[in-house]
Amino acid sequence: MDKIILTGDRPTGRLHVGHYAGSLRRRVELQNSGEYKKTFIMIADAQALTDNIENPEKVRQNIIEVALDYMSCGLDPSKATIFIQSQISELCELTFYYMDLVTVARLQRNPTVKSEIQMRNFEASIPVGFFTYPISQASDITAFKATTVPVGGDQLPMIEQTREIVHKFNSVYGEALVMPKALIPENESCCRLPGTDGKAKMSKSLGNFRTVREISEQYDLQVLRFFMLSAHYRSPLNFSAELMEAAKSSLERIVNAVDNLNFLIKNAKDEPMTAEEAELFAQTDSFVKAFEDAMDDDFNTADAVAAIFELVRYSNTNADAKKTKEYLGKIKDLIVKLADVLGLIVEKKEEILAEDIEKLIEERQAARKAKDFARADAIRDELLEKGIILKDTREGVQWKRA
Repeated sequence: MDKIILTGDRPTGRLHVGHYAGSLRRRVELQNSGEYKKTFIMIADAQALTDNIENPEKVRQNIIEVALDYMSCGLDPSKATIFIQSQISELCELTFYYMDLVTVARLQRNPTVKSEIQMRNFEASIPVGFFTYPISQASDITAFKATTVPVGGDQLPMIEQTREIVHKFNSVYGEALVMPKALIPENESCCRLPGTDGKAKMSKSLGNFRTVREISEQYDLQVLRFFMLSAHYRSPLNFSAELMEAAKSSLERIVNAVDNLNFLIKNAKDEPMTAEEAELFAQTDSFVKAFEDAMDDDFNTADAVAAIFELVRYSNTNADAKKTKEYLGKIKDLIVKLADVLGLIVEKKEEILAEDIEKLIEERQAARKAKDFARADAIRDELLEKGIILKDTREGVQWKRA
């Protein structure tokens, strides 16, 4: 049987770093693992309405926000199907029929439902739609024939409820539904990022969170990525300003090493690598092996980052103005390559000013007028290398940054 994943979120607000640490990071890894034939990621707007029916605009606006957050975290629409729950009308129909298979007493015993009711102070005033959302969740899972549902430990009762519905349905109507299994981290603590108030779990409903966008106003998102990579996804992850500053400083060490190598390369002897340098460069094989071993060890990104730092230390010790351009280039390319595997951008692109772009365009136009097409093409290539795309129109040359 093909392995299929279904997961998702309620669009009741922007996703925060707790979502990333607890589920989004793992979803990206599963999406890219090649182990699953299909991945479905649902934006559960219909479920979000069960306790936001008086504020539908909040749900509507956050559908786009959640979709953007998904893609910014690395979920790829070419590899995973991202869909809106309310656009699949059959899910409501399936929920209606499943309701005949579940008793009120069984829903009342669901620990997750109990805790959600208590957290929202619903008591006897709980909306029926919210009370029955475990049934709605079962229809979502079974409609897409999901074999695997990534969840935290607090959501296991919901999956158990789904499995009961599947068993009862199949016992009456034959083996029509796929029996799903929960996929939970081996270390439960990695599912929970402590809230900013020190409570056990960062949560939108508790208001003890910071969104990724709020953090991006203070830090480059590459710093946030580095912060997340510095701990194994199965390990506890604490968020604080001090740890973010430490991540910023650590990432700057790698970036500065690459900057230094680029400076040395510009002024280095343009000669082939010497035998002594080749022997010296062979030492980097151990760093590459350590990096690959770490990634093969269940995505142990923390140790992979440590291997990159060993390579940076090697570079700071063995790269100087006396070395050849080829040797220095090989070190730089290796650091950039390993960092790229982790999604870290450690080589700064030289930003070209608008006035400089206009000057080069004028020079290109003059070259074309003088029929010096080689120079005109060279200028176009130079601008393209710096991320500037030219478009020749009747009105003149237009440009934009790639």
